Amino acid sequence: MKFYKFGPLCCISNTNFNPSFYPSELKLLFLLALPMGFSPAFYACSIPPVGPNKFTELGQSKFNNVVLVPTAQKWSIAHDHTLVYKPLRKHNHQSQHLSFTDEFYIKHAQRLDEIRNVFSEVGEDTLEGLMMIDAIQRLGIDYHFKEEIEAVLQRQYMKASTHGESIQDLYEVALRFRLLRQEGYHVPAEQGGKFKQNLSKDIKGLLALYEASQLSIEGEDILEEAQRFSSTLLNAGLEHLDHHEATVVGHTLEHPHHKSLPRFMAKSFLKDFQGPNGWLTVLQELAKADFNMVQSIHQQELLQISKWWQDLGLAEELKFARDQPLKWHMWPMAVLPDPSLSEQRVELTKPISMIYIIDDIFDVHGTLDELTLFTEAVNRWDIAAFETLPNYMKICFKTLDEITNEISNKVYKEHGWNPVDSLRKTWMSLCNAFLVEAKWFASGHVPKADEYLKNGVISSGVHVVLVHLFFLLGHGITRGNVDLVDGFPCIISSTAAILRLWDDLGSAKDENQDGHDGSYIECYIKEHQGSSMEKARQNVTYMISDLWKRLNKECLSQHPFSTSFTKGSLNIARMVPLMYSYDDNQSLPHLEEHMKSLLFEAFPL
Repeated sequence: MKFYKFGPLCCISNTNFNPSFYPSELKLLFLLALPMGFSPAFYACSIPPVGPNKFTELGQSKFNNVVLVPTAQKWSIAHDHTLVYKPLRKHNHQSQHLSFTDEFYIKHAQRLDEIRNVFSEVGEDTLEGLMMIDAIQRLGIDYHFKEEIEAVLQRQYMKASTHGESIQDLYEVALRFRLLRQEGYHVPAEQGGKFKQNLSKDIKGLLALYEASQLSIEGEDILEEAQRFSSTLLNAGLEHLDHHEATVVGHTLEHPHHKSLPRFMAKSFLKDFQGPNGWLTVLQELAKADFNMVQSIHQQELLQISKWWQDLGLAEELKFARDQPLKWHMWPMAVLPDPSLSEQRVELTKPISMIYIIDDIFDVHGTLDELTLFTEAVNRWDIAAFETLPNYMKICFKTLDEITNEISNKVYKEHGWNPVDSLRKTWMSLCNAFLVEAKWFASGHVPKADEYLKNGVISSGVHVVLVHLFFLLGHGITRGNVDLVDGFPCIISSTAAILRLWDDLGSAKDENQDGHDGSYIECYIKEHQGSSMEKARQNVTYMISDLWKRLNKECLSQHPFSTSFTKGSLNIARMVPLMYSYDDNQSLPHLEEHMKSLLFEAFPL
């Protein structure tokens, strides 16, 4: 993103534009007449007005020096193993050392203290405190300031709910609403206000309103109206803005903060990050140093993944399957941005890699008879049952069994719970869903759209990933919570449906894959005779929007999952567009740019 100062919500001046078609006023029930004065109806809501669930998160970050840079050779995701392997195998390239001295760490600690001191000074200043939080979160360094951020938001929440303070500034109202909701506070959107004509001149406020509308839940028609209202005015005003302002508005409309990955966007944010405030300069310096430190952790993880993948030997044994360990590791990098969760990211990459491998077995290589026998053997989880299967299937299942046992033993040692039954069950469900799709293809059967999606939610692999994540995090492991996560709760199924529909919305298949993929759009068009491709795609877009509302509601509802797990589910949904937006060359150029930026391009300090 291209932002300066505090990001898109305050980087643009109140530029005037007045298209003739704007309505004189648009009635919209949203936080203006009594912006933070909560109605009595809110307190009777089934979701209590409390902050987010609190769990003890895992330890502190440890930043280690590492040497790992890409060669000058052109590369792509389709051959990302060249990028991963060559730093290990050859040393005929110039290495860049990310070395951190004692002085560096001392300065880093001083900057952290400076920002904490600023928090204590501006905490009672509603707007500046919120702007600080917004900037820190957009820079991806909020994990340093969890207590400070929680304290500010809790004060603002209690102050507003107790005294019903009236604020007439759209930017401040919308920013507060978004920051509170995204941290788990259920604040109401319905306040009986009106939008007036002069809001068309408040670009900063309209951007804040558009950003806030992304956190709507099912049934909040007023926030849907807020999104339509703000996006209409912002799109209409683009021609009246200068180039930079138009870029910021356009990027925000396409990539709102709530549906983006902050660490992936941090570099773009920093490029135009400027302002006179002292804490802005400190934040800029802190964010650049922190980016390099976190990058060194990811590089070390990449070395571990590279060694694991080479030692595994699946790329040599299963030449038909994808060989993309770097791409696979991007999922855990997105899902778990906290630097202290390095071990969990490395372990999570392993089941993710097996999802891709097994998908290729079903999609591009195995015969229906072989796939049926494979699935039956997985359902029994009996190595002996694989003796009659082809060698490539024996190798795959042996690897899957080893990974499952390894993770189960690790979880048992660290958290006192053996998750082997849960992990096996989720693999069984995945293979059964893959087999259903294989049978559909083999018979030429095109299922009803709802039937396809019901199965596709399982075959997305999201449940496999999040079940592993739940146990690797080790937060709140009880019999009841295990049963809940095993049962495919809505916080998982909503994310899985977003992935499945986004995948089907794509116009290109995966790199170098000519498999037998189905498509919700294909099923929809066949089921609804006369429907055009455009209408089918529009329907999918609406469905994805509704699924986001459902996911937002799940994140606001009381549940036993930790913040890391909840945000992990959100981050999968945020990562989906990057993973499935193929170009005409069946490549993922935007994902490749983020890979290189996050892993190999450090800030000069």
